[in-house]
Amino acid sequence: MRRTVRVGGLILLFLAMSSGAVTAAQTPQDNDHTLQAMRDEMARAKTRLELKIPNIDQPVRPYYVEYRLLDLELREVVAEFGTILSSTQTRNRFMNVVARVGSYKLDSSNFVSDDAFRGFIGPGGQVGIDRDYDSLRQDLWIATDQAFKEAVETYSRKQAYLSSLARQSDIDDFSKAAPVQLIEPLETPDWTSRNWEQEARATSATLRSFSEIQESRVTYYLVYATEYLLTSEGTEIRQNRHFAAIEAGLSTFADDGVAQNHFYATYATRPADLPGVDAVRKGLNVTGTELMALRAAPLAQDYTGPVLFEARAASSLVAQVLGPAVNGARPPISFSPVMEQMLGNLGGKSDWVGRLGARVLPTSVSVVDDPGAKDFHGAPLIGGYAVDDEGVRAQKVTLVDGGNLKSELMSRRPGPDFNESNGHGRAAFLNDAKPTMSDLFFTSTETLSATELKKKFLDSCRAEKLAYCLVVREMDNPALSLLHQEDYSELLASYGGGAGTGDRLPLVVYRVYPETGREEMIRGSRIIGLNSRALRNLAGIGNDSFVFNYMQSQENGFAGTALGAFGSARSGLPASVVAPSLLFEELEVRGARGEAKRLPLLPPPPMSPAK
Repeated sequence: MRRTVRVGGLILLFLAMSSGAVTAAQTPQDNDHTLQAMRDEMARAKTRLELKIPNIDQPVRPYYVEYRLLDLELREVVAEFGTILSSTQTRNRFMNVVARVGSYKLDSSNFVSDDAFRGFIGPGGQVGIDRDYDSLRQDLWIATDQAFKEAVETYSRKQAYLSSLARQSDIDDFSKAAPVQLIEPLETPDWTSRNWEQEARATSATLRSFSEIQESRVTYYLVYATEYLLTSEGTEIRQNRHFAAIEAGLSTFADDGVAQNHFYATYATRPADLPGVDAVRKGLNVTGTELMALRAAPLAQDYTGPVLFEARAASSLVAQVLGPAVNGARPPISFSPVMEQMLGNLGGKSDWVGRLGARVLPTSVSVVDDPGAKDFHGAPLIGGYAVDDEGVRAQKVTLVDGGNLKSELMSRRPGPDFNESNGHGRAAFLNDAKPTMSDLFFTSTETLSATELKKKFLDSCRAEKLAYCLVVREMDNPALSLLHQEDYSELLASYGGGAGTGDRLPLVVYRVYPETGREEMIRGSRIIGLNSRALRNLAGIGNDSFVFNYMQSQENGFAGTALGAFGSARSGLPASVVAPSLLFEELEVRGARGEAKRLPLLPPPPMSPAK
């Protein structure tokens, strides 16, 4: 179809962040004809779209149609060692059309057939950027036709498969939601007066001080976008989105040839709110120093015993462990047992579904997800929004209270415990919406100071008569730290099978010798079996809550699984986790991950210091 080729995940950085109250629908007082074109084509689809099938008396019609459109303006600057590698500014518009056949009880969605998962993904592609009425209606017309025909075919496949089952699920496929009208004034991108190319040069030049770094990338992402949503139920939304990120990946080799990687990331809701050059330089210098220490550190050995996660690492760990656990939606029905097994291995099924009222965390712990939160003690949070990507108003949800499970995050895909959305159906770049965290708060009424928690940790180590115990100061994010796709794929191939059962990738880990207090960095460790059940019996919780802003992956197959916390500005959805230091009484840690490679024949050339 014209201008509607399917696009991949290159710009999957679109986010679900917005502010402002929900207002009554109104005709925009500007030159934007997008909503009017969507309204007119929707009206025609609702009254005239049908398909006559032989031997069926009544023609088939969609019971639900959804139009989504993303107007995206992106500025991206990439630098290495003080040199600009690329600097681009682009504007594109993308659309996606979903048609559902059947009814809210049973429809064409939620089905992984032998022809792949198609129920949530309607035809989509690129459309014109000039907001032309006629051009957009033409594209919507063709996309609606394709989405409807795909839905009819998928619905037929799904019915045939369900008829072969002895027992079918009684959970609905789609939930009803009250229509929402939110029409915000168009926002003009404000790139601020900052010279982004000069900032990228200056910050990336900091890494010249580390001549053993073989490769690095410092990337500035500056995003402004307008999102449109129109449904046959009456929802009409036009809201502005804005987001900014500075992400850096660094790589080197230890003397034994094993690759070592590290990353730096900082995020803001607007480009103007990104930290300045001095702050970024300081962060990159810390990252480079830690990478050089990793390069010289001894390999980790197998270990079983107490492990202390300091707040920086603990908040990242909570994001990884609780991301799948708080998802209350039912997984798609799978035609293939292999697909079912894959979802299980990746942690795509929640451990907490079906356990309402049961204790899932220590009795002192509460977990709340609040899309309306803006900051925590002055530190900004990036996961907030007013209306989710399915047109449902955001709600504050108490997930755990006193250690007991009270609720789950819900999209419009019902689950075993809840039938209705609570405004957490989120998606990046027009993907299908999934129940996703926004601003998550992990708190406890029984906490210890940093000194008390460290003492309890060392006392446990002495009681076990261990020569040393482990402290984790930062968790890895391979989506950022690994600069090459083949390295990332290799890691996932070895790691993905254990992600659902609790394999974790710590990055900055120290041995602490209890008799002397001496600390020694180690490299190459992997934690085994750290899942949501391991959080149930924490040995200690600190009072040092840390704000962890990160990107949740929206890659197909990763979103909503244990790999969901491995995202980047290119392929993620912004979220925040606030959590303190956590002490585990016993964890299993495996050592020496990573394959040795041949080192360079020549030493690195000298580099002049950053100016």
